[in-house]
Amino acid sequence: MMAHNNNGNFSNKLRNDGEEEVKPSCSKTVSKIFPDKIYKSEQPKGVDATGMTCECGVFGAIACGDYPTQLDIAQMICLGLVALQHRGQESAGIVTSIGKSSKNFSVHKGMGMINNLFNDEAIRKLKGNLGIGHTRYSTSAASEVVNCQPFVVHTAHGALAIAHNGELVNCESLRREVLERGVGLSTHSDSELIAQSLCCAPEDVSEHDGPNWPARIRHFMTLAPLSYSLVVMHKDKIYAVRDSYGNRPLCLGKIVPMDAGYANIDDQLAEGWVVSSESCGFLSIGARYVREVEPGEIIELSRNGYRTVDIVERPDYKRMAFCIFEYVYFARSDSMFEGQMVYSARLQCGRQLARESPLEADLVSSVPESGTAAAHGYARESGLPFGEVLCKNRYVGRTFIQPSNRLRQLGVAKKFGALAQNVEGKRIVLIDDSIVRGNTIGPIIKLLRDAGAIEVHIRIASPPLQYPCYMGINIPTREELIANKLNAEQLAEHVGADSLAYLSVEGLIKAVQMNKAHVNPIKAGYCTACLTGEYPGGLPEELSW
Repeated sequence: MMAHNNNGNFSNKLRNDGEEEVKPSCSKTVSKIFPDKIYKSEQPKGVDATGMTCECGVFGAIACGDYPTQLDIAQMICLGLVALQHRGQESAGIVTSIGKSSKNFSVHKGMGMINNLFNDEAIRKLKGNLGIGHTRYSTSAASEVVNCQPFVVHTAHGALAIAHNGELVNCESLRREVLERGVGLSTHSDSELIAQSLCCAPEDVSEHDGPNWPARIRHFMTLAPLSYSLVVMHKDKIYAVRDSYGNRPLCLGKIVPMDAGYANIDDQLAEGWVVSSESCGFLSIGARYVREVEPGEIIELSRNGYRTVDIVERPDYKRMAFCIFEYVYFARSDSMFEGQMVYSARLQCGRQLARESPLEADLVSSVPESGTAAAHGYARESGLPFGEVLCKNRYVGRTFIQPSNRLRQLGVAKKFGALAQNVEGKRIVLIDDSIVRGNTIGPIIKLLRDAGAIEVHIRIASPPLQYPCYMGINIPTREELIANKLNAEQLAEHVGADSLAYLSVEGLIKAVQMNKAHVNPIKAGYCTACLTGEYPGGLPEELSW
């Protein structure tokens, strides 16, 4: 198998192979439930207690050719992070390198949204020909500047920067190993553990000619099976790393000349390379999607192009475990996974839902915007017309104060308005992507009934959430998940719907596979742990802090 570099040559690949608002997180201090034990963190300050929080976004960019480059790398990373803002809104950071010295990096990070953190002055100070960035949504225990990424550590071989999306299953054993070496840790973040783990060379690796970063990364990957996508920067190179289960997404893009058009990507000159959690921001910076980083793959990006330096295989009896909720909600709809656009997978979820749970109605609609693609799919498959019934208020902050019980009970009205002329006298099928705690859909149904709807049928374009996740998604404890208290019929009565039905697990998997590129079955597979309780790496260790 071969890989292109930017000058047209080839380099060898070295192988061995909804309803609730969902917001991002990547801290080890997340809500968990294991047999007979519950580990539960506090809810982030100012966050509505309705949904779940998910992973972060990572981004890296490097210019090709001689330095100094004409590309504004810091600005490109900033724009890339803006495109990933849906994956994290609490803190962000960018680290850049000139590429000629391993002693110093330029760093700017802090709490807040991308556009508030990175003004013109901040961008001007981020000099460099390569860099990495991170956007994050933390839990309350980790909502501090000290935990902002990328992390920068100073090693015997110079500065090392790392940005991490995911959560380490065996965080505790790694933590003990690092502390036993006499290394002090300044945070409880598992991302700092990764940085510290990379600072030491494996015992069986010779480094007489300098640090062997691919070998160090490989050694870490053998110690930590999942879950992570990483961008690691040292001096003049960036390493893009994805765990061997492929649980978290990561993809590669090619920066092309502004007049390149949409010709064959292989025929276009590379001005640089980018790596990102999602491809949705590539076009905004003049980049073109190339491919996903394969599970277990370590890609080295330099001024000469990119090459695969190693692939860490998972056990033969283990399948790939890509988080299926990336398709359901987390990813932006214009991102590409497995050779298909996320929007097309969500459309197929709606079609499959119509096959599994048909009914007679006058109108199909959605809870905007999370259920819109699935609602279009449901409408097309059922032959029912699609129409909007809810208008979303985009200017409502999360910390909205409810001054009275009456207004608190009508709280959904601050977020949505009903399009009465579309609703009155209609039997409505309302589609959403998921139900977590179930405390928002009821007020929405009441809003539609008050606007004149004669029937409201709820259809959910994913299976019921019944189990927590420990791989970077902060799903509420099992006791808080409404699907563990009420079945579909009971929940319909509880929220005031005429009927309620979920997409089946088998239907969800079938839908996301409908349009994806043909791949070797050995390389296919999804993590459905939050739906089925079947965890790809087993249960994690008990937290000791």
